Amino acid sequence: MSGKYKQVAYYPGCALEGTGHAYNRSTRELGKALGLDVVELKNWNCCGAMEVKNVDPKLQTYLSARNLSIAEAMGFDTVMAPCNGCYHNLKKAEYDLSHDAASREVTGRLSRKAGHKTYEAGKVTTIHALDWIKDAIGEDGLRARVKNSLNGLKVANYYGCMYTRPRHIFPEKDKGPGSESTSKPHFMDDLLAAAGAENVEFPLKTACCGGAHTLSDSDTSTKLVLNILTTAEACGADVIATECPTCHTGLEMHQVRAEKVLGRKTSIKILYFTQLLGMALGLSARKVGVQENLSDSSDLLRARGLG
Repeated sequence: MSGKYKQVAYYPGCALEGTGHAYNRSTRELGKALGLDVVELKNWNCCGAMEVKNVDPKLQTYLSARNLSIAEAMGFDTVMAPCNGCYHNLKKAEYDLSHDAASREVTGRLSRKAGHKTYEAGKVTTIHALDWIKDAIGEDGLRARVKNSLNGLKVANYYGCMYTRPRHIFPEKDKGPGSESTSKPHFMDDLLAAAGAENVEFPLKTACCGGAHTLSDSDTSTKLVLNILTTAEACGADVIATECPTCHTGLEMHQVRAEKVLGRKTSIKILYFTQLLGMALGLSARKVGVQENLSDSSDLLRARGLG
């Protein structure tokens, strides 16, 4: 273990306390199994994902900045956000506060009105759950801890679109060897390969699942998801590994809807990367919340000795 990120502030966000609870559960259990400590932000608020930015993008910046100010007040310089939307919004707030005077003015005014210290850019770094495991434990550390190898499991790693876009809010990426890539992300591939999985070549790893349009245009979302599912199957994958609760829920829900509405059935299973890593470390499927997934992977996991 490198010692880096051994203890981080944890921002679950709204989705992980709702439809993405299995991701919350498996992230926490994986951390425990690896000897990593996550301390949940006290009295955190929604990051302003989806609707708020359509009302006022600077209000969204403030909402994310408030969470960063809470982390700073708790004595942390790193916040780990497993949700792509939360991760994206906290990173964007950092960028906006560094580059836009109007965003700083609005955040300062609302912070004073709310009665808390105004967050200043550069005090806290936001990382994703993938950064957390990759930098705190790494592939060698994972490989040494594997008790139940994922050997034989073919995985399509799906990162979604908000993990890498827009590129300018992720200055730590695209820095050469050892850094994450925005054009072809690989951190999830690296970690699951270390746990024994066979990663298939999957060209849609950053394609949009249509999550933001699920309510306003369900048919478009279903078609986008169906493209992801059928492509993963064509690539030979048994499982799509996810690292975002919105993407994960969208893939599961629209897999069902594609069969009911479009008559297109796919059999590929959908699991969080934290669930797969947890089971590789010897945690039970129930411990990492597999039973909470809509996608029923029980037969596949039992066949691979992971159930």
